[in-house]
Formats: sequence, C-alpha cells, structure tokens
Amino acid sequence: MKIAYQYKLLPTSDQRCRMSKWLDMLRHQYNYLLADRFDWYEMNRCPINACPLVCSIAEPREQPEYYGQKRSLVSLKAEREWYKDIHADVLQDMVKRVDLAFARFIKGDSNGKRSGKPRFKGKNRYRTFAYQRVKPDCIQGNRIELPKLGKIKFVQHRPIPDGFTIKRALVTLKADGWYMTLTLEDASIPDNPTIDIEPTEVNSIGVDAGLEYFAACSDGTMVEPPKFYRQGEERLAKLQAKRELRKKGSTARRFPWVTHC
Repeated sequence: MKIAYQYKLLPTSDQRCRMSKWLDMLRHQYNYLLADRFDWYEMNRCPINACPLVCSIAEPREQPEYYGQKRSLVSLKAEREWYKDIHADVLQDMVKRVDLAFARFIKGDSNGKRSGKPRFKGKNRYRTFAYQRVKPDCIQGNRIELPKLGKIKFVQHRPIPDGFTIKRALVTLKADGWYMTLTLEDASIPDNPTIDIEPTEVNSIGVDAGLEYFAACSDGTMVEPPKFYRQGEERLAKLQAKRELRKKGSTARRFPWVTHC
C-alpha cells in the first residue's frame, strides 16, 4: 500500500536560493530535450517515400528516447559544470517527465487516451523536482536530510505511520513557500484489501448531517458541530486589529501572525 504525506519545509535562505536555481536549470534542460523530440518528430513522422517533393529530407539520426536522453546527462555535466550541483536522481526524473509527456502525446496512456501537445515550461510552470530514492532514516526529529541540500527543517504536523518506509520525495514551490511530499509504502498491506464483512442491521448505522448537530446517528448518538470559526474568532479579531496598525504594503501587514524581531 502506498500513501502520500505532505509537509511544509522551512529551508534557510541559502537552501531556498539553491532549490530555486535547481528549478531554473531543470526547466531549461526540460525544454531543450522536449524541443529535440519535437524536431525529430517533425522531420521523421512520415515515411521517406511519402514526403512531398518540395520538402527537405532530414539527416538520418537516432530517435530521441528515454535512455538515450538520460545518457546525454553525462556530456551535459561535462559541458556545463554547474549541472553537477544537481543530484543525479533529480536530473533523471526530469528526463522521465519529458518521456512521459511526449509518450502521452504520441501513444496515449494505458487506456489509449492521448493528451495534448506538451508545452514548453515557462518561468512559473516548472515548480517540482523529485528524489526517486531517499534513505529510510532521512528524517531525524523535525529535519529531513536530502542529498546535495543537507538537512532541512520542516513542520511535522503528523508522524510517519508505523510500518511505512519512505520511497520517494517531491519538493514543490508554492505561492506560500516550499513543500515536501513523501511517498510512503507498506508492503504488508494490500492495495485493494478484501472486506469479508456482510452488512446487516446489527453492524450498520445510519448517519444524517444537520445544522443543529454535525451528525445524527440512527442509534441516538448526536455529534456536536466543531465550530472552528467561533473558537478562533477572538484570536482573529486581535490579528485583524494588529494588522491595521502596520504599514500598508509591508511584509508585517501581510503576515500579522509572524513575530518580527
């Protein structure tokens, strides 16, 4: 069984700059590899005996594919040494994304449904890079150790379930900061468990949602509404008053709940 947990990262300024630089370099290489695929496809998608007489015949070359483009990463690091700063798994995952996008455009997915023509990634359209392999003990307390990035602090709002191991880590840049999505796996739990319980009147219960009560059960149980807004209404009023006292357009006004030194 596989599940995914998402946590908010709290990287340092150096780590934020480094991850932003990684996204920019990955985006450039993604566009280059995708353009190489489009170039071959436009030149070789029709048989040579069916080409129009007015078109030029392309020079024969091997079709760009996943393993060939992955081997090109070696020459990429030799020609552009700054790509050595990116972890190998992250670069290979970028090549896999190119292959998946182009394969769905040409052949379709497992159900035969084809996607639209892949688009080149703009500045704000490449926001995620992935580690296909991470150490099982990469989490130590409230920090996670990612290759080439070091230990990054994160908000661990829920623990990793017992028996699950970390198989994959995705780092994503969102509007309010950096996030990490962990893919967890427990091989002892089947993906589609079979339930051998036959529903009867004894082991079944009816639930009705309402306004006065959050839920009313057929056995007479009444669940009170949580009233999250009422619980935080007083704190919200204090934050709004605190926000109005701060300068317009300032960071302190945008985030009044943050304490500034």
